[in-house]
Amino acid sequence: MDAATITPELASDAQRRSMQRMVGRHSWCVLHHADCRDVLPLACDAVVTDPPYGIGKKMADGIGHKWNHEWDSSPADVSGLLELAPLLAIWGGNYYPLPPSRGWLVWHKPDAVPTMANAELAWTNQDRNTRQISWSISATNAERVGHPTQKPVRVMAWTLEQLGVPKGATVLDPYMGSGTTGLAAIRLGMNFIGIERDAAHYKTACDRIAHELDGALL
Repeated sequence: MDAATITPELASDAQRRSMQRMVGRHSWCVLHHADCRDVLPLACDAVVTDPPYGIGKKMADGIGHKWNHEWDSSPADVSGLLELAPLLAIWGGNYYPLPPSRGWLVWHKPDAVPTMANAELAWTNQDRNTRQISWSISATNAERVGHPTQKPVRVMAWTLEQLGVPKGATVLDPYMGSGTTGLAAIRLGMNFIGIERDAAHYKTACDRIAHELDGALL
């Protein structure tokens, strides 16, 4: 896929006002501040995402926190993602009505607190054996930027590796959040399209990805 496919010049007026296009030496990224239902479909080679599961309030109640995130009030409708690309990975896939798969990915959290699960599951469309990564939450605390369901960059990079996404491919995350999938894609030499409707998280993602691409220019 060519970056020109989604340049601001070819976007609608509404999309153009809410789009950031960034280019590094080895990767390009296009980030949309929008509801993905208003932007999709977009051409891509892989979809790797961590949509809202609709369980944030339950998690917060379990540890005595308030939960004011409207975007996680119910599980996202991910059915429209299934025809977008040949390579698919959807974290939290156990919360959605998805086709049977034996290619599940598992993130084991060795230091999860007792009130939270010690593993998360990603559905993939791959006919292959299930795989697991064990990755500490506390070891990646330095990455945290305020998103309540932020994944470690290593876990998302591992997801891309397990899917077999090739270098130079274009990865789409329709629920970009703080941009972690984008950082992982850039570090693996891939291009990235991200969509995020929350203004604060969109800005965070833009800042993180711009900083990562600046590093690629050195």
